[in-house]
Amino acid sequence: MKKLLLLHTGGTISMQENETTGHVTPTQQNPLITLSKQFGHLATLEQESIFQLPSPHITPKEMFVLKTRIERAIQEGYDGIVVTHGTDTLEETAYFLDLTVGQQLPIVITGAMRPSNELGSDGLINLQNAILVALDANTVEKGVVVVMNDEIHSAKYVTKTHTTNLATFQTPTFGPLGIISKNRVLYFQHLTTHERYNVDALNHQNIHLIKAYSGISGELFDAVNTPHTNGVIIEALGAGNLPPSTLPAIDRLLSNNIPIVLVSRAFNGVTQDVYDYEGGGKQLRDKGIIFTTGLSGQKARLKLMVLLNTSIEQPIAHYFAMQ
Repeated sequence: MKKLLLLHTGGTISMQENETTGHVTPTQQNPLITLSKQFGHLATLEQESIFQLPSPHITPKEMFVLKTRIERAIQEGYDGIVVTHGTDTLEETAYFLDLTVGQQLPIVITGAMRPSNELGSDGLINLQNAILVALDANTVEKGVVVVMNDEIHSAKYVTKTHTTNLATFQTPTFGPLGIISKNRVLYFQHLTTHERYNVDALNHQNIHLIKAYSGISGELFDAVNTPHTNGVIIEALGAGNLPPSTLPAIDRLLSNNIPIVLVSRAFNGVTQDVYDYEGGGKQLRDKGIIFTTGLSGQKARLKLMVLLNTSIEQPIAHYFAMQ
């Protein structure tokens, strides 16, 4: 029987609803520690409550602790890892682990949209499905995956799309990698490339995320143009365009050798240097702004952070061009 390590970090999946007020709060002891024992027939399960945090409290510091624990688990001979996590930042932790640990053994992240004592709670079925996916031999080549609502998504592109719906986790443009059906794991597609970087510390974390909008000026860009800024991510308009009013401030950032990475604020599609007008994508790329392929702003921020904290042989733009 395979041996899995379950790492619990907190989140709604480990919380309970107050029957009087309806408010959802963390409990002193994670209920999953007891409830997950019913899945012992699937694998030898060992569990650790590495954190008991709501996911808005998760930072790259906690992500790095998870990464380190998973690397140790690999040396300890576990056959797979399941991480339970709050959904608000689940996609970010999943992608960080994908970039720094993925494809060494099956790593599956799951959570819940309803607490453990609420009617229709999805935590246990998500956990069971995550265990099944972690046991599947094909999972390791997929990198880190997110399992929610009977679907398997790549950590690279999955995102939370609804505040409360059980089907909140979706993969825009590309769709899920597979599904879980009647306890069977069925994969239908895979990523064409996978990246993993050796990161020993996170010394460069001060990366800002700015969302473009009609009439935006350079004020926000000048505000982050400080010696402490390590990078800027811009959620640009359309396929990758910006109002001309932002350009002088962007030039000042670039002149200070602050890397700028461009994603689209649009839900689907990828950024492209299509338009050749003032503020258009072609001119932005010519300035040295880095374009991505399908990453969200929060994912691009994590990737830039990882790249700035590891040794790379090519310019940063090269790694963002990888699909």
